[in-house]
Amino acid sequence: MSAHRPRCVPSQCNPSNLATPPLPDESNPWLPLISCPASFPFELFEIAISQLIHHPEYNSTLILRSDTVAEMADGFPTSVPLLKGRQLIRVVHRKLLARRPGRDGSLEQYCSLYGLLLDDLNDSLGAYSADTLILTPIVPEGFPLPYYHPQVLHLAFRYIRSEPPTLRIEVIPLPGTPTDPNARLYRTCLALLDTLDRYGWGALTNYKKRVMHDCLVPREPYQDLYLLMRERHKHVVDTWQELIDLQDIGIATYLMLLWKDSYATSAMKEAPVANRDEPWRSWPRPPGGFLDFGCGNGLLTHILVQEGYEGAGIDLRARTSWSHYPTSTQSSLHVHAFNPTSSSSEPYFKPGIFIIGNHADELTPWVPVFSTLHSASGYLSIPCCAWSFDTKYERSSTAMFPIPGEGSEFADTLNLGGDGGNGSSYSMYRIWLASLSLYCGWEVECETLRIPSTRNWAIVGRRRNKDAPAEQPEENVQRIMQNVAERDIFKARKPEGKESAH
Repeated sequence: MSAHRPRCVPSQCNPSNLATPPLPDESNPWLPLISCPASFPFELFEIAISQLIHHPEYNSTLILRSDTVAEMADGFPTSVPLLKGRQLIRVVHRKLLARRPGRDGSLEQYCSLYGLLLDDLNDSLGAYSADTLILTPIVPEGFPLPYYHPQVLHLAFRYIRSEPPTLRIEVIPLPGTPTDPNARLYRTCLALLDTLDRYGWGALTNYKKRVMHDCLVPREPYQDLYLLMRERHKHVVDTWQELIDLQDIGIATYLMLLWKDSYATSAMKEAPVANRDEPWRSWPRPPGGFLDFGCGNGLLTHILVQEGYEGAGIDLRARTSWSHYPTSTQSSLHVHAFNPTSSSSEPYFKPGIFIIGNHADELTPWVPVFSTLHSASGYLSIPCCAWSFDTKYERSSTAMFPIPGEGSEFADTLNLGGDGGNGSSYSMYRIWLASLSLYCGWEVECETLRIPSTRNWAIVGRRRNKDAPAEQPEENVQRIMQNVAERDIFKARKPEGKESAH
């Protein structure tokens, strides 16, 4: 079987020349709008429509996600259509959440699955195998639909078991809604039809998604907290002196939830009083606080400090933005030059600290090393530019650290991507960093973060590797430090300003 999906060739339906008539409904006639040959068999239709039901955000950038309110196998709502000759099998009541709730409202919707009655089936799939999905928006009379939803009373996806099999979208449009090929409704249905066919083809070819989100932090709590954090810190944009984006808000949100799940409340010096409006202030957190390793504009440090987390950010130079933060943030931002070849102690690496390496460039490989050396409670590394300890990472010449089993298997189990040894240089760099973390004694976990950046792969260490001999990780780290010192290539950069100033 070809790994490439056959090109979806849609065509506008001609209601007067259809081999299969529209859905039966005498009170509200259905309008067949668009169809295409199906690239997958009928048995996979329910898998494909399940993706449509549970992931509407894949079809619209204005939708954040859907939450399932209820699933019904009987006692169906009266607003759900009854189709003559078809059995209503199941109804999913979902709520669509807008990505910009201040601009677009949420919307509840019934997703109804229908199947042919037993007498109409000539196969062994079962009496009520779904061949139709109908979406019905739940809107009080007189209220408009949100912009992101098609202007319809109902929208149906059908699998027609003709020869060849056909996918078809039919609608009952709201009065006055244009349905010609240039209309927004037609173009929306065109995109939905292609998506449905793609989902079915993916099920047929056992498509394995290469990028997996929400492995360590669940999607729903993350999205809900992210929207709240974005509202709380959007005022920073109004006074900002340097270019920013929203990725630091996303990383702060992720860390707050990761820490909540990773640390026991007893690890906190003193558990704050729970606040219903700001529950995160009583959540568990790293016992030694956090260190933003190469904090740049300081926004990530600022958000965490303002939300009640103890920690510091260090960088080679103070940024213009630092002076515009409140005093509580400024006191947590420090100019400091990191030098692993120096015998002097590093004042900001406290036992139990959580180290953050967010696009830390040449500091990136040092994150797991110093996490081991200074008995950190964990770390988060989001690599960008590929660096080894004292020079650029080179796929062909930078030595790998011992990896258990085959490299490709190691990458697959950690959601690192890279196709074993056949991936890009950046994907191989991620594998190198993960193997380094394992060498430093960490149990390695990986995540693809929901942040607006193409460099959104994260490597997380929050537990020591139980299989590593007790003294081995510390010996490995000392070996790295000694090797860097002997090579004498690493040149510590001078701080641009007074150290410890902010």
